Amino acid sequence: MTGQIHFILNDRTICTSQPTGVTVLDYLRLSERLTGTKEGCKEGGCGACTVLVGELQGEKLVYKTVLSCLLPLGELSGKHLVTIEGLNQAKLSPIQQALVDYGATQCGFCTPGIVMSLTGYLLGEATDINEVGIKTALDNNLCRCTGYGAIKRAGSALVQSLGKEEVHNLETWIDKGIIPEYFRHIRDRLQQLPQSISASENGKVSPEFTIAGGTDLYVQQGDILANSKVRLLNRSPQMKGIKTEGNSIHIGALTTFADFANHPAIIKLIPQIQTYIQRIASHTIRQRATVGGNIITASPIGDVSVMLLAFNADLVLQEGDNARKVPLREFFQGYKKIEKQADEILTEIIIGIPAVATQFNFEKISKRQYLDCSAVNSAIFLNYDGDVIARISIAMGGVAPIPLFLKQTSNYFLGKRVTPETITGAFPILQQEISPISDIHGSANYKRLLARQVLIAHFTELFSEFINLKDFYATN
Repeated sequence: MTGQIHFILNDRTICTSQPTGVTVLDYLRLSERLTGTKEGCKEGGCGACTVLVGELQGEKLVYKTVLSCLLPLGELSGKHLVTIEGLNQAKLSPIQQALVDYGATQCGFCTPGIVMSLTGYLLGEATDINEVGIKTALDNNLCRCTGYGAIKRAGSALVQSLGKEEVHNLETWIDKGIIPEYFRHIRDRLQQLPQSISASENGKVSPEFTIAGGTDLYVQQGDILANSKVRLLNRSPQMKGIKTEGNSIHIGALTTFADFANHPAIIKLIPQIQTYIQRIASHTIRQRATVGGNIITASPIGDVSVMLLAFNADLVLQEGDNARKVPLREFFQGYKKIEKQADEILTEIIIGIPAVATQFNFEKISKRQYLDCSAVNSAIFLNYDGDVIARISIAMGGVAPIPLFLKQTSNYFLGKRVTPETITGAFPILQQEISPISDIHGSANYKRLLARQVLIAHFTELFSEFINLKDFYATN
């Protein structure tokens, strides 16, 4: 599918009729011959293809780091794409110079992505430049030969030299030589770009693929998306954002993981969400992956899906002017099978705000602590009177063909006191309710063990005044 896509590439205005589903990585390397953006894993895991994308939000120009291997070209409409070549100046920028000074580059393959990530961090909304922020900005960048010590030392040097700046904006970073002079005029140039044309959006073709964040779809089917008819949902701003209406939280299906975790309503509902979200993908992926996409993908180990199952969320599915509501607990029908018609779009997720004080906990077990898929994950949502459970929902991933609401296990706990004996009594029910299989994440027996362990973890985390780990591991 072709159209006309208008955007700015570094300092050049572009109008292209390339397919909207082609990746920005392929467009840069094959069409523009800008090969500083490297092709590594092509799965969003190495950071070698990192670029910057700037877009107007009202009168403000906001830049984010994006993995070009997962970004469809059509999404660049009206935006500013910056590659490593677009940062080149008469002399090295302070970021590039720091990497040289501290020996933080060797073969150089990963270096462009590292420069882009550090530049994106400075251009972002951080009010305080610090080493934690530097490390977070680089959490999606792999370097297989230099060693991370040198890169971290270069980052520390940047904190020392730039962290004292009181004002962090484009003008500051242009004056400091972080970005070139042409950035001063990008906002005005973006405002003058013509409207891009998409055949799909004009109703001329029926899409074969619907793309939200693309963080799963491009990994699974990236080779065929370039030559397919695609619908780019991210050009639908009405499906983004979170709002509270009455006793419900309404989450737009295109809300990213990052925006989900940073929203005050979600933080109030899930006080530890900032801790939990660090275990889910990388900073760069969280800025692209969408809540709705995590649900529609129907992965048995979808982390956000498991959280929403515990809250008994409802989904709003829409086809044209017709909309219907489906409970999330009825949405997953089987492995990768969902209660959705072919032309329906998930537009919104609704969570009821509890009327009484509640507790929530999320556990994730993976081979690596960070940047890894779950072997087993689980969420629990409950409220209690003293040590008696009044309401409880437990969901678990990795133990069935679908993200699983543990109905029988949850019902078992209702009205019971929180004691080691109560929790131990749930083990047989839990094991009967789950049906794990052996795969790359672990054997079926291993997952059964993990299911028991995360159940224990929920209660020892939430009820430490009543129970502790020794109550279980001394005898079990």
